Amino acid sequence: MNPKIFREYDIRGEVGKDFDSSFARNLGKAFAVFVKQRLGRDDLTIAVGRDCRLTGPEISEALIEGLCDGGINVVSSGMGATPQLYFTVFSRDLDGGIQVTASHNPAPDNGFKLMAGKHTMSGKDIAELKRILDSGPDSAPKRGTVEEFDAARSYADYLVEISQDQVNKDRTIKVVVDGGNGAGGPVGVDVLKRLGCEVIELYTDPDGRFPNHHPDPTVLENIAELRSRVVSESADLGIAWDGDADRIGVVDERGEVIWGDMLLLLYGRAMCEEVNSPTVIGDVKCSELLFSKLKEAGANPVMWKTGHSLIKAKLKELGAELAGEMSGHMFFVHRYYGYDDAIHASARLVEILSNTDKKLSQLLSDVPKSFATPEIRKEVPEDNKFEIVAEAQVAFPEFETNTLDGIRITFDHGWGLVRASNTQAVLVLRFEADSQERLDQYQNLVEERLENIIQSI
Repeated sequence: MNPKIFREYDIRGEVGKDFDSSFARNLGKAFAVFVKQRLGRDDLTIAVGRDCRLTGPEISEALIEGLCDGGINVVSSGMGATPQLYFTVFSRDLDGGIQVTASHNPAPDNGFKLMAGKHTMSGKDIAELKRILDSGPDSAPKRGTVEEFDAARSYADYLVEISQDQVNKDRTIKVVVDGGNGAGGPVGVDVLKRLGCEVIELYTDPDGRFPNHHPDPTVLENIAELRSRVVSESADLGIAWDGDADRIGVVDERGEVIWGDMLLLLYGRAMCEEVNSPTVIGDVKCSELLFSKLKEAGANPVMWKTGHSLIKAKLKELGAELAGEMSGHMFFVHRYYGYDDAIHASARLVEILSNTDKKLSQLLSDVPKSFATPEIRKEVPEDNKFEIVAEAQVAFPEFETNTLDGIRITFDHGWGLVRASNTQAVLVLRFEADSQERLDQYQNLVEERLENIIQSI
Protein backbone atom coordinates (compact mmCIF):
# COMPACT_ATOMS: atom_id res chain seq x y z
CA MET A 1 0.00 0.00 0.00
CA ASN A 2 1.32 3.39 -1.01
CA PRO A 3 0.60 5.84 1.86
CA LYS A 4 0.31 8.69 -0.63
CA ILE A 5 -3.11 7.42 -1.72
CA PHE A 6 -4.54 9.04 1.43
CA ARG A 7 -5.47 12.52 0.18
CA GLU A 8 -7.10 15.55 1.71
CA TYR A 9 -10.66 14.52 0.91
CA ASP A 10 -10.57 10.98 -0.44
CA ILE A 11 -8.36 7.97 -1.15
CA ARG A 12 -7.08 7.43 -4.71
CA GLY A 13 -4.34 5.56 -6.51
CA GLU A 14 -3.50 3.09 -9.25
CA VAL A 15 -4.92 -0.38 -8.64
CA GLY A 16 -2.22 -3.04 -8.61
CA LYS A 17 0.49 -0.47 -8.00
CA ASP A 18 -0.68 1.67 -5.08
CA PHE A 19 -3.30 -0.64 -3.57
CA ASP A 20 -5.23 -3.85 -4.28
CA SER A 21 -8.32 -5.77 -3.18
CA SER A 22 -6.58 -6.88 0.02
CA PHE A 23 -6.19 -3.22 0.96
CA ALA A 24 -9.88 -2.62 0.18
CA ARG A 25 -10.88 -5.46 2.50
CA ASN A 26 -8.74 -4.10 5.32
CA LEU A 27 -10.03 -0.59 4.66
CA GLY A 28 -13.56 -1.90 5.15
CA LYS A 29 -12.63 -3.32 8.55
CA ALA A 30 -10.90 -0.09 9.53
CA PHE A 31 -13.87 2.00 8.41
CA ALA A 32 -16.13 -0.21 10.54
CA VAL A 33 -14.07 0.68 13.61
CA PHE A 34 -13.94 4.36 12.68
CA VAL A 35 -17.66 4.84 12.04
CA LYS A 36 -18.65 2.93 15.19
CA GLN A 37 -16.40 5.21 17.23
CA ARG A 38 -17.65 8.33 15.45
CA LEU A 39 -21.36 7.54 15.82
CA GLY A 40 -21.10 5.79 19.20
CA ARG A 41 -23.09 2.75 18.08
CA ASP A 42 -22.33 -0.77 16.84
CA ASP A 43 -25.47 -1.65 14.86
CA LEU A 44 -24.78 0.39 11.73
CA THR A 45 -25.75 0.23 8.06
CA ILE A 46 -23.47 1.65 5.36
CA ALA A 47 -24.15 2.10 1.63
CA VAL A 48 -21.50 1.00 -0.88
CA GLY A 49 -21.54 1.98 -4.55
CA ARG A 50 -19.05 2.07 -7.41
CA ASP A 51 -18.46 3.80 -10.70
CA CYS A 52 -17.87 1.95 -13.97
CA ARG A 53 -14.10 1.42 -13.73
CA LEU A 54 -12.99 -2.08 -14.66
CA THR A 55 -11.54 -2.70 -11.19
CA GLY A 56 -14.75 -1.56 -9.50
CA PRO A 57 -16.41 -4.97 -8.98
CA GLU A 58 -13.30 -6.54 -7.44
CA ILE A 59 -12.52 -3.58 -5.19
CA SER A 60 -16.11 -3.01 -4.04
CA GLU A 61 -16.65 -6.70 -3.28
CA ALA A 62 -13.49 -6.74 -1.16
CA LEU A 63 -14.57 -3.55 0.60
CA ILE A 64 -18.00 -5.02 1.38
CA GLU A 65 -16.36 -8.18 2.71
CA GLY A 66 -14.22 -6.08 5.06
CA LEU A 67 -17.19 -4.02 6.24
CA CYS A 68 -19.20 -7.15 6.99
CA ASP A 69 -16.21 -8.68 8.77
CA GLY A 70 -16.14 -5.52 10.86
CA GLY A 71 -19.79 -6.02 11.84
CA ILE A 72 -21.32 -3.46 9.49
CA ASN A 73 -24.53 -4.09 7.55
CA VAL A 74 -24.16 -3.04 3.92
CA VAL A 75 -26.66 -1.67 1.41
CA SER A 76 -25.09 -2.31 -1.99
CA SER A 77 -26.30 0.42 -4.34
CA GLY A 78 -24.50 -1.04 -7.37
CA MET A 79 -22.86 0.73 -10.29
CA GLY A 80 -23.76 4.37 -10.66
CA ALA A 81 -22.85 7.98 -10.09
CA THR A 82 -21.30 9.10 -6.81
CA PRO A 83 -24.39 11.26 -6.09
CA GLN A 84 -26.46 8.08 -6.44
CA LEU A 85 -24.51 6.72 -3.47
CA TYR A 86 -25.06 9.97 -1.56
CA PHE A 87 -28.77 9.79 -2.37
CA THR A 88 -28.93 6.26 -0.95
CA VAL A 89 -27.39 7.43 2.33
CA PHE A 90 -29.64 10.48 2.70
CA SER A 91 -32.92 9.06 1.43
CA ARG A 92 -32.67 5.89 3.52
CA ASP A 93 -31.13 7.70 6.51
CA LEU A 94 -28.14 5.35 6.63
CA ASP A 95 -25.10 5.65 8.87
CA GLY A 96 -22.60 6.43 6.12
CA GLY A 97 -21.44 5.40 2.69
CA ILE A 98 -18.44 4.60 0.53
CA GLN A 99 -18.25 5.13 -3.22
CA VAL A 100 -15.54 3.19 -5.03
CA THR A 101 -14.38 5.74 -7.60
CA ALA A 102 -11.40 7.73 -8.81
CA SER A 103 -13.67 10.42 -10.27
CA HIS A 104 -11.91 11.92 -13.30
CA ASN A 105 -8.51 10.27 -12.71
CA PRO A 106 -7.05 8.00 -15.44
CA ALA A 107 -8.66 4.61 -16.13
CA PRO A 108 -6.11 2.48 -14.17
CA ASP A 109 -6.90 4.41 -10.97
CA ASN A 110 -9.58 3.77 -8.40
CA GLY A 111 -10.33 4.99 -4.92
CA PHE A 112 -12.83 5.70 -2.18
CA LYS A 113 -15.05 8.65 -1.26
CA LEU A 114 -16.16 8.20 2.34
CA MET A 115 -19.07 9.35 4.49
CA ALA A 116 -19.40 8.85 8.25
CA GLY A 117 -23.02 9.57 9.03
CA LYS A 118 -24.03 12.35 6.62
CA HIS A 119 -20.56 13.89 6.90
CA THR A 120 -18.10 13.57 4.01
CA MET A 121 -14.71 12.65 5.42
CA SER A 122 -11.58 14.69 4.81
CA GLY A 123 -8.26 15.68 6.36
CA LYS A 124 -8.04 14.56 9.98
CA ASP A 125 -10.80 11.97 9.56
CA ILE A 126 -8.96 10.27 6.72
CA ALA A 127 -5.71 10.42 8.71
CA GLU A 128 -7.46 8.75 11.65
CA LEU A 129 -8.86 6.08 9.34
CA LYS A 130 -5.31 5.36 8.14
CA ARG A 131 -4.11 5.08 11.74
CA ILE A 132 -6.81 2.49 12.47
CA LEU A 133 -5.94 0.64 9.26
CA ASP A 134 -2.24 0.55 10.17
CA SER A 135 -3.08 -0.87 13.61
CA GLY A 136 -4.69 -3.98 12.07
CA PRO A 137 -8.31 -3.88 13.31
CA ASP A 138 -9.90 -7.11 14.55
CA SER A 139 -13.00 -8.76 13.14
CA ALA A 140 -16.27 -8.07 14.92
CA PRO A 141 -17.95 -10.87 16.90
CA LYS A 142 -21.11 -10.52 14.79
CA ARG A 143 -20.82 -10.39 11.02
CA GLY A 144 -22.76 -7.80 9.03
CA THR A 145 -25.32 -8.50 6.30
CA VAL A 146 -25.63 -7.35 2.68
CA GLU A 147 -28.77 -5.95 1.01
CA GLU A 148 -28.92 -5.33 -2.74
CA PHE A 149 -30.70 -2.05 -3.51
CA ASP A 150 -31.84 -0.73 -6.90
CA ALA A 151 -30.57 2.76 -6.18
CA ALA A 152 -30.56 3.90 -9.80
CA ARG A 153 -34.34 3.70 -10.15
CA SER A 154 -35.06 5.43 -6.83
CA TYR A 155 -32.46 8.12 -7.51
CA ALA A 156 -33.79 8.90 -11.00
CA ASP A 157 -37.38 9.00 -9.78
CA TYR A 158 -36.46 11.45 -7.03
CA LEU A 159 -34.54 13.78 -9.35
CA VAL A 160 -37.53 13.92 -11.69
CA GLU A 161 -39.98 14.41 -8.83
CA ILE A 162 -38.22 17.48 -7.38
CA SER A 163 -37.75 19.24 -10.73
CA GLN A 164 -40.79 18.34 -12.85
CA ASP A 165 -43.05 21.03 -11.36
CA GLN A 166 -40.31 23.65 -11.88
CA VAL A 167 -39.89 22.89 -15.59
CA ASN A 168 -42.02 24.77 -18.11
CA LYS A 169 -43.12 21.99 -20.45
CA ASP A 170 -44.19 24.54 -23.09
CA ARG A 171 -40.54 25.04 -24.00
CA THR A 172 -38.73 21.87 -25.05
CA ILE A 173 -35.03 22.09 -24.28
CA LYS A 174 -32.77 20.46 -26.85
CA VAL A 175 -29.60 19.26 -25.15
CA VAL A 176 -26.53 17.37 -26.31
CA VAL A 177 -25.21 15.18 -23.48
CA ASP A 178 -21.66 13.82 -23.36
CA GLY A 179 -21.51 11.15 -20.67
CA GLY A 180 -17.80 10.54 -21.18
CA ASN A 181 -18.57 6.80 -20.87
CA GLY A 182 -18.87 7.47 -17.14
CA ALA A 183 -21.21 6.04 -14.55
CA GLY A 184 -23.92 8.70 -14.75
CA GLY A 185 -24.95 8.37 -18.39
CA PRO A 186 -27.99 6.08 -18.22
CA VAL A 187 -29.64 7.75 -15.22
CA GLY A 188 -28.77 11.26 -16.41
CA VAL A 189 -30.28 10.77 -19.85
CA ASP A 190 -33.37 9.15 -18.34
CA VAL A 191 -33.91 12.11 -16.00
CA LEU A 192 -33.52 14.72 -18.74
CA LYS A 193 -35.90 12.90 -21.09
CA ARG A 194 -38.50 12.57 -18.35
CA LEU A 195 -38.22 16.31 -17.75
CA GLY A 196 -39.27 16.85 -21.36
CA CYS A 197 -35.88 17.42 -22.99
CA GLU A 198 -34.92 16.36 -26.48
CA VAL A 199 -31.63 14.57 -25.77
CA ILE A 200 -28.84 13.89 -28.26
CA GLU A 201 -26.44 11.39 -26.71
CA LEU A 202 -22.65 11.19 -26.92
CA TYR A 203 -20.85 8.37 -25.09
CA THR A 204 -23.54 7.83 -22.47
CA ASP A 205 -22.88 4.09 -22.16
CA PRO A 206 -20.67 3.35 -19.13
CA ASP A 207 -17.26 1.98 -20.13
CA GLY A 208 -14.48 2.07 -17.55
CA ARG A 209 -11.80 2.15 -20.24
CA PHE A 210 -13.05 5.64 -21.22
CA PRO A 211 -12.31 4.83 -24.88
CA ASN A 212 -13.55 8.05 -26.51
CA HIS A 213 -12.02 10.72 -24.32
CA HIS A 214 -10.91 11.29 -20.74
CA PRO A 215 -13.97 11.96 -18.51
CA ASP A 216 -12.96 15.42 -17.32
CA PRO A 217 -15.24 18.17 -18.71
CA THR A 218 -12.93 20.98 -17.57
CA VAL A 219 -10.36 20.06 -20.25
CA LEU A 220 -11.26 21.64 -23.59
CA GLU A 221 -10.10 18.75 -25.77
CA ASN A 222 -12.49 16.44 -23.91
CA ILE A 223 -15.54 18.53 -24.87
CA ALA A 224 -14.49 19.50 -28.40
CA GLU A 225 -16.98 17.11 -29.99
CA LEU A 226 -19.74 18.27 -27.62
CA ARG A 227 -19.15 21.91 -28.58
CA SER A 228 -19.29 21.26 -32.32
CA ARG A 229 -22.31 18.97 -32.00
CA VAL A 230 -24.30 21.59 -30.09
CA VAL A 231 -23.81 24.01 -32.97
CA SER A 232 -24.50 21.49 -35.75
CA GLU A 233 -27.67 20.26 -34.02
CA SER A 234 -28.87 23.80 -33.18
CA ALA A 235 -29.23 22.66 -29.58
CA ASP A 236 -30.04 24.93 -26.65
CA LEU A 237 -27.03 23.74 -24.69
CA GLY A 238 -24.52 20.95 -24.19
CA ILE A 239 -23.83 19.11 -20.94
CA ALA A 240 -20.89 16.88 -20.00
CA TRP A 241 -20.39 14.79 -16.87
CA ASP A 242 -17.18 13.48 -15.37
CA GLY A 243 -16.47 9.82 -14.61
CA ASP A 244 -18.68 9.58 -11.53
CA ALA A 245 -21.10 12.40 -12.44
CA ASP A 246 -20.47 14.67 -9.52
CA ARG A 247 -19.02 17.37 -11.82
CA ILE A 248 -20.73 19.11 -14.72
CA GLY A 249 -19.43 20.89 -17.80
CA VAL A 250 -21.73 23.17 -19.83
CA VAL A 251 -21.58 24.88 -23.23
CA ASP A 252 -24.10 27.40 -24.53
CA GLU A 253 -26.00 27.33 -27.85
CA ARG A 254 -22.96 28.81 -29.63
CA GLY A 255 -20.70 26.02 -28.40
CA GLU A 256 -18.96 28.41 -26.01
CA VAL A 257 -17.92 27.00 -22.63
CA ILE A 258 -19.67 28.26 -19.51
CA TRP A 259 -17.04 27.69 -16.86
CA GLY A 260 -17.96 26.64 -13.34
CA ASP A 261 -17.96 30.12 -11.84
CA MET A 262 -20.35 31.56 -14.42
CA LEU A 263 -22.53 28.46 -14.12
CA LEU A 264 -22.69 29.08 -10.38
CA LEU A 265 -23.71 32.68 -11.14
CA LEU A 266 -26.63 31.37 -13.22
CA TYR A 267 -27.77 29.13 -10.38
CA GLY A 268 -27.26 31.86 -7.79
CA ARG A 269 -29.31 34.40 -9.72
CA ALA A 270 -32.13 31.90 -10.16
CA MET A 271 -32.04 31.12 -6.46
CA CYS A 272 -32.34 34.80 -5.58
CA GLU A 273 -35.80 34.67 -7.19
CA GLU A 274 -36.86 31.95 -4.74
CA VAL A 275 -34.84 32.72 -1.60
CA ASN A 276 -34.20 36.03 0.14
CA SER A 277 -30.46 36.82 0.24
CA PRO A 278 -29.17 33.25 -0.20
CA THR A 279 -25.62 32.47 0.91
CA VAL A 280 -23.64 31.18 -2.07
CA ILE A 281 -20.14 29.71 -1.70
CA GLY A 282 -17.58 29.76 -4.52
CA ASP A 283 -14.11 28.26 -4.35
CA VAL A 284 -10.83 30.18 -4.63
CA LYS A 285 -10.53 29.42 -8.35
CA CYS A 286 -13.67 31.41 -9.21
CA SER A 287 -13.73 34.79 -10.95
CA GLU A 288 -14.01 38.04 -9.00
CA LEU A 289 -16.98 38.73 -11.29
CA LEU A 290 -18.86 35.81 -9.72
CA PHE A 291 -18.74 37.37 -6.27
CA SER A 292 -19.55 40.92 -7.42
CA LYS A 293 -22.44 39.83 -9.64
CA LEU A 294 -23.90 37.56 -6.95
CA LYS A 295 -23.87 40.50 -4.58
CA GLU A 296 -25.63 42.66 -7.18
CA ALA A 297 -28.31 39.98 -7.52
CA GLY A 298 -28.99 40.04 -3.78
CA ALA A 299 -26.99 37.00 -2.69
CA ASN A 300 -24.41 36.76 0.07
CA PRO A 301 -21.27 35.43 -1.68
CA VAL A 302 -18.51 33.63 0.25
CA MET A 303 -15.10 32.45 -1.01
CA TRP A 304 -13.83 29.12 0.36
CA LYS A 305 -11.28 26.36 -0.15
CA THR A 306 -11.40 23.95 -3.09
CA GLY A 307 -12.50 20.36 -2.36
CA HIS A 308 -15.90 18.68 -2.32
CA SER A 309 -15.78 17.58 1.32
CA LEU A 310 -14.43 20.97 2.44
CA ILE A 311 -17.19 22.80 0.58
CA LYS A 312 -19.89 20.55 2.04
CA ALA A 313 -18.60 21.20 5.56
CA LYS A 314 -18.68 24.96 4.92
CA LEU A 315 -22.23 24.73 3.54
CA LYS A 316 -23.34 23.13 6.78
CA GLU A 317 -21.37 25.57 8.94
CA LEU A 318 -22.86 28.65 7.26
CA GLY A 319 -26.31 27.24 6.55
CA ALA A 320 -25.75 28.19 2.92
CA GLU A 321 -28.20 27.34 0.12
CA LEU A 322 -25.77 26.82 -2.76
CA ALA A 323 -22.09 26.28 -3.53
CA GLY A 324 -19.98 25.60 -6.57
CA GLU A 325 -16.43 25.08 -7.71
CA MET A 326 -14.63 26.11 -10.87
CA SER A 327 -14.14 22.39 -11.50
CA GLY A 328 -17.88 21.86 -11.95
CA HIS A 329 -18.91 20.53 -8.53
CA MET A 330 -22.32 22.11 -7.78
CA PHE A 331 -23.96 21.72 -4.37
CA PHE A 332 -27.65 22.49 -3.85
CA VAL A 333 -29.03 22.62 -0.32
CA HIS A 334 -32.09 24.50 -1.56
CA ARG A 335 -34.65 21.84 -2.58
CA TYR A 336 -31.99 19.11 -2.31
CA TYR A 337 -29.61 17.33 0.06
CA GLY A 338 -26.53 19.57 -0.31
CA TYR A 339 -24.09 17.23 -2.03
CA ASP A 340 -22.44 17.66 -5.42
CA ASP A 341 -24.58 16.17 -8.16
CA ALA A 342 -24.04 16.87 -11.86
CA ILE A 343 -27.29 15.23 -12.90
CA HIS A 344 -29.34 17.35 -10.51
CA ALA A 345 -27.34 20.39 -11.63
CA SER A 346 -28.34 19.52 -15.20
CA ALA A 347 -32.00 19.40 -14.19
CA ARG A 348 -31.70 22.81 -12.54
CA LEU A 349 -30.34 24.22 -15.81
CA VAL A 350 -33.36 22.82 -17.62
CA GLU A 351 -35.58 24.53 -15.04
CA ILE A 352 -33.86 27.87 -15.66
CA LEU A 353 -33.84 27.67 -19.47
CA SER A 354 -37.39 26.38 -19.82
CA ASN A 355 -38.74 29.38 -17.91
CA THR A 356 -37.20 32.06 -20.12
CA ASP A 357 -37.35 33.02 -23.77
CA LYS A 358 -33.67 33.93 -23.68
CA LYS A 359 -30.85 31.80 -24.98
CA LEU A 360 -28.33 30.49 -22.49
CA SER A 361 -25.63 32.90 -23.67
CA GLN A 362 -28.00 35.84 -23.17
CA LEU A 363 -28.48 34.99 -19.50
CA LEU A 364 -24.86 36.01 -18.93
CA SER A 365 -24.61 38.81 -21.51
CA ASP A 366 -24.43 41.51 -18.81
CA VAL A 367 -21.24 40.08 -17.30
CA PRO A 368 -18.26 42.20 -18.37
CA LYS A 369 -15.85 40.46 -20.71
CA SER A 370 -12.78 39.21 -18.93
CA PHE A 371 -9.77 37.29 -20.13
CA ALA A 372 -9.08 34.14 -18.16
CA THR A 373 -7.14 30.93 -18.43
CA PRO A 374 -8.72 27.57 -17.80
CA GLU A 375 -7.16 25.56 -14.97
CA ILE A 376 -3.48 25.16 -15.75
CA ARG A 377 -2.03 21.95 -14.31
CA LYS A 378 1.71 22.00 -13.76
CA GLU A 379 3.22 18.62 -12.92
CA VAL A 380 5.51 18.62 -9.88
CA PRO A 381 6.80 15.87 -7.57
CA GLU A 382 4.11 14.71 -5.15
CA ASP A 383 6.55 15.09 -2.25
CA ASN A 384 7.25 18.74 -3.05
CA LYS A 385 3.93 20.25 -4.10
CA PHE A 386 2.90 21.62 -0.71
CA GLU A 387 6.40 22.93 0.01
CA ILE A 388 6.37 24.77 -3.32
CA VAL A 389 3.04 26.40 -2.47
CA ALA A 390 4.29 27.38 1.00
CA GLU A 391 7.22 29.16 -0.62
CA ALA A 392 4.91 30.81 -3.14
CA GLN A 393 2.77 32.20 -0.32
CA VAL A 394 5.61 34.55 0.66
CA ALA A 395 6.94 35.26 -2.84
CA PHE A 396 4.60 38.15 -3.72
CA PRO A 397 5.06 40.68 -0.89
CA GLU A 398 4.23 43.70 -3.05
CA PHE A 399 0.68 42.46 -3.78
CA GLU A 400 -2.44 41.80 -1.73
CA THR A 401 -2.72 38.04 -1.24
CA ASN A 402 -5.18 35.50 0.13
CA THR A 403 -3.69 32.26 1.51
CA LEU A 404 -6.99 30.52 2.27
CA ASP A 405 -6.08 27.72 -0.16
CA GLY A 406 -2.68 28.10 -1.78
CA ILE A 407 -2.14 31.74 -2.73
CA ARG A 408 -4.51 34.03 -4.60
CA ILE A 409 -2.72 37.20 -5.71
CA THR A 410 -4.73 40.36 -6.38
CA PHE A 411 -3.32 42.62 -9.09
CA ASP A 412 -4.61 46.06 -10.13
CA HIS A 413 -6.70 44.63 -12.97
CA GLY A 414 -6.94 40.91 -12.25
CA TRP A 415 -5.73 38.04 -10.11
CA GLY A 416 -3.73 34.82 -10.15
CA LEU A 417 -3.92 31.58 -8.17
CA VAL A 418 -1.41 28.87 -7.26
CA ARG A 419 -2.55 25.89 -5.20
CA ALA A 420 -1.63 22.24 -4.78
CA SER A 421 -4.06 19.65 -6.13
CA ASN A 422 -5.29 17.28 -3.45
CA THR A 423 -5.82 14.46 -5.95
CA GLN A 424 -2.83 14.53 -8.29
CA ALA A 425 0.86 15.48 -8.33
CA VAL A 426 0.21 18.88 -9.87
CA LEU A 427 -0.03 22.54 -9.04
CA VAL A 428 -3.24 24.21 -10.21
CA LEU A 429 -2.87 27.72 -11.63
CA ARG A 430 -5.49 30.15 -12.88
CA PHE A 431 -5.38 33.76 -14.03
CA GLU A 432 -7.91 36.44 -14.94
CA ALA A 433 -7.56 40.05 -16.12
CA ASP A 434 -9.47 42.76 -17.96
CA SER A 435 -7.29 42.46 -21.09
CA GLN A 436 -5.26 39.77 -22.82
CA GLU A 437 -2.13 41.89 -22.42
CA ARG A 438 -2.55 42.11 -18.65
CA LEU A 439 -3.49 38.43 -18.43
CA ASP A 440 -0.22 37.48 -20.13
CA GLN A 441 1.68 39.89 -17.91
CA TYR A 442 0.25 38.46 -14.67
CA GLN A 443 0.66 34.87 -15.80
CA ASN A 444 4.28 35.40 -16.85
CA LEU A 445 5.10 37.10 -13.55
CA VAL A 446 3.66 34.30 -11.42
CA GLU A 447 5.04 31.46 -13.52
CA GLU A 448 8.53 32.99 -13.52
CA ARG A 449 8.61 33.27 -9.73
CA LEU A 450 7.08 29.83 -9.38
CA GLU A 451 9.74 28.30 -11.61
CA ASN A 452 12.46 29.90 -9.48
CA ILE A 453 10.90 28.33 -6.38
CA ILE A 454 10.71 24.89 -8.01
CA GLN A 455 14.35 25.08 -9.09
CA SER A 456 15.45 26.02 -5.57
CA ILE A 457 13.70 23.09 -3.85
